[in-house]
Amino acid sequence: MDIELLVNISSKAWALKILALLDSGVAGRQAPLLAATKATRPAFAASLKHLAELNLLERNPGHGHPLRPEFRLTPQGIEAAAMAGRVINAAPDDAALGILKRTWSVPILAIARAPTRYSTIKTRLGKITDRALSQSLFFLEERDWLAREIIVSHRAAYPTYRAIEKGAEISRLIQM
Repeated sequence: MDIELLVNISSKAWALKILALLDSGVAGRQAPLLAATKATRPAFAASLKHLAELNLLERNPGHGHPLRPEFRLTPQGIEAAAMAGRVINAAPDDAALGILKRTWSVPILAIARAPTRYSTIKTRLGKITDRALSQSLFFLEERDWLAREIIVSHRAAYPTYRAIEKGAEISRLIQM
């Protein structure tokens, strides 16, 4: 899986959870998925539509009522769902799941598996703003999922970021 797809998946709060549920065997109908995610209908519908636009889900052509469609994973979706399942299962509680639902958390953790400079993270994420990146780094650092270290061995000191503790475990599970 590439970083661009991971950024696109994580841009909707419930997309990772929906993929993880489909990977775990929850029926691909809207009602069971909605009940299992505990999301609001509009947020759930937006995430489901987003996954279909990314070609990770498709309507099951042979099953389901037109008003109650059934969805299945595409070949690309099977790989993404396996990753989502590993990541979601690593979240020990609702607080950790809340961190994973944030737009930039999972992609930042994937990139920061090894010590990484701010500029490298920004370049690899592409469309992230400086403000969003700074806030996300601070948020993850505050929860001990990311460590900020200042490298002073060069003429100009610079910070690097590295996933630690639960963040390191999730970074490893993403397998990028």
